[in-house]
Amino acid sequence: MTDRKPRVDDEEALAFHKLAPAGKIALRATKPMATQRDLSLAYSPGVAAPVKAIHANPDAVYDYTSKGNFVAVISNGTAILGLGDLGPAASKPVMEGKAVLFKRFADIDAIDIEVEENDPEAFIECVRRFGNTFGGINLEDIKGPDCFIIEERLRELLDIPVFHDDQHGTAIISAAGIINACELSGRDLKDLKVVVNGAGAAGIAVLELIKSMGVAHDNAILCDTKGVIYKGRTDGMNQWKSAHAAETDRRTLEEALDGADCFIGLSVKGAVNKAMIKSMAADPIIFAMANPDPEITPEEVREARSDAIMATGRSDYPNQVNNVLGFPYIFRGALDVRARTINEEMKVAAARALAELAREDVPDEVAAAYHGSRPSFGRDYIIPAPFDPRLISHVPPYVAQAAMASGVARRPIADMEAYKATLAQRLDPTAAILQALHEEVRSADRKTIVFAEGEEPTVIRAAHAFQTQGLGKAVLVGREETTKANMRLVGVPEGSIEIVNARLSDHNAVYADWLFKRLQRRGYLKRDVQRMVNNDRNVFAACMVALGDAHGLVTGTTRNYAQALADVQMALDPKPGERVMGMSLVLSRGRTLFIADTNVTEFPSAQAMADMACEAASAARRFGVEPRVALLSYSTFGNPAGERSEKIQEAVRLLDARNPDFEYEGEMNADVALDPDHTRLYPFSRLTGPANVLIMPAIHSASISTKLLRAAGGATVLGPMLVGLEKPVQIARLGAGVADILTLAALAAHDLSAERSETG
Repeated sequence: MTDRKPRVDDEEALAFHKLAPAGKIALRATKPMATQRDLSLAYSPGVAAPVKAIHANPDAVYDYTSKGNFVAVISNGTAILGLGDLGPAASKPVMEGKAVLFKRFADIDAIDIEVEENDPEAFIECVRRFGNTFGGINLEDIKGPDCFIIEERLRELLDIPVFHDDQHGTAIISAAGIINACELSGRDLKDLKVVVNGAGAAGIAVLELIKSMGVAHDNAILCDTKGVIYKGRTDGMNQWKSAHAAETDRRTLEEALDGADCFIGLSVKGAVNKAMIKSMAADPIIFAMANPDPEITPEEVREARSDAIMATGRSDYPNQVNNVLGFPYIFRGALDVRARTINEEMKVAAARALAELAREDVPDEVAAAYHGSRPSFGRDYIIPAPFDPRLISHVPPYVAQAAMASGVARRPIADMEAYKATLAQRLDPTAAILQALHEEVRSADRKTIVFAEGEEPTVIRAAHAFQTQGLGKAVLVGREETTKANMRLVGVPEGSIEIVNARLSDHNAVYADWLFKRLQRRGYLKRDVQRMVNNDRNVFAACMVALGDAHGLVTGTTRNYAQALADVQMALDPKPGERVMGMSLVLSRGRTLFIADTNVTEFPSAQAMADMACEAASAARRFGVEPRVALLSYSTFGNPAGERSEKIQEAVRLLDARNPDFEYEGEMNADVALDPDHTRLYPFSRLTGPANVLIMPAIHSASISTKLLRAAGGATVLGPMLVGLEKPVQIARLGAGVADILTLAALAAHDLSAERSETG
């Protein structure tokens, strides 16, 4: 899997950074600043209260300021990205980039600080004076051995985590990969014979970490530009190299690699040749991490031997050792327990967490990063992909737990499962809703959901996740051999999910007889119905649900929505007195909206809109939201008057006659419906706050609105969800991914739980 990507063009990179506003970071207020009262609370006189509280209890600074989620990215520019000593100003684009990565991957606010000081002692004193302003300090691009001195002293002087990412970030990601490479090659860390080439900050940090994890001192050889660092050597030595001097008669990198199990390179291009690789032990582990060009390329290694497990520092090869897998999540865990430092135990925990995650089935976001090729644990996938959305909820708990166990946490976490849920919500606004949905489904009786397109690999993976996450039982509709072959393809164990072949099912004749009685007066002959039951999996699955052999179904990934709905309605009717419709859940800037009808009725009548309002209000309540329904129009309470608004006014009158138990109002424009102060202009409005359920006048306006909110407004859209059928059915979009299908399956199971609770 080479899939080499084009290099980034200098002009493109310059234009990217220069685009207004220049740079990559900015500051935003986290509290409202719209009124005089807001300003009084934020500054004078309101700010006096937290000032006094912090003076009385210095730890209260975490409660009343941003310190607990604020990291300083600090450099003097003496070792910029392998470009050398270009000075602090030149390092600023890199430090800004680091700050952006903290925010993007772990929701940590970070600011870059470039210090004009090359003397280590003066640098230390400078940072000491302002360091405790922050919750943590990430040191970056500082040359060795100064970086060792600076980090060590600042860790002693400051009461917050101080972390030199060039050392420890690389070490942690490398260690994770080595753990998994040992797993694949049947090795134990304590027996691993390692050669590290490059005795700078990163090389020594990697060696120290893997030794703390079990690699024996006598099994590790460190090399620099002068060769092996051995006991008794005096040329080019310092205290950090001396700590790893080996008792060996080997003097060159070539001699050191003879028979070695593992090579870790943090040196220069071309440091290793094919002959050296051939001399290594069976299944050699090769981490060639020199940037931009590795010590030896994967192509050269493959020419030398076929049994190597290889990683580099580059994104265009498999197994990239990318520091973004480490520092955001390490700091996230450290900040969340208010750790005093980041110690060895926390680094080891992070490495083990990353190794563990790489062994799990990857989500669709990872497959997308690999251009549709879905990686799985093996020689080409021993390190998680940087865009794996599970990193935020998987790694920090390990780090936090290690901080607590090693006694450096100021604020222990009592409920680790709740903490994991909170982490997932930081970057995914739907996480809280989906977590609550899943918990409710798990707490209910186990339900059976049939996956109509059971031969599809994505559907198989979603069905497997549905079962393994304890959401219920999954049934796949498909041909046995094809389905089993695709199960093997995606790594789902055979026999773990029930497979039903529609044509060969014991229930086939029963379904055909029942469906014929249902459809015989709609122009269908018995042979027509038998053909549908045999060949149309949606119809077969709907019959399963209608006759009680399954509780709900999911379909839609291989055919359009309208066709899938028509198939299902061959066997299922609307609930009595209710309307079948699509509803989307939109999360935008802290606001939750339900929008209907997004995909069933093209031009609803007044009666249909009244039905939709009742159905949508009921669905919102099933999500724990008290509905405030607005029937939307281009006009607001008759202004401007128009023929189309009359239909909406009639829908409101129909609701008046029904006297429903929820707030509703219309006709009204969207900006009025969502304005919390709209009653100033319209004091007669029946809404006590901004609307959260929006009934659209036509399907095109609903579809356009939700897509516009997602594309231009940055909103997260869940759905459309199908409501109103007598049995729970959810229809995915064409080509839906595993996460979407799993969510719809949970919604189908949730509909059952909600129905049970409503009916007692």
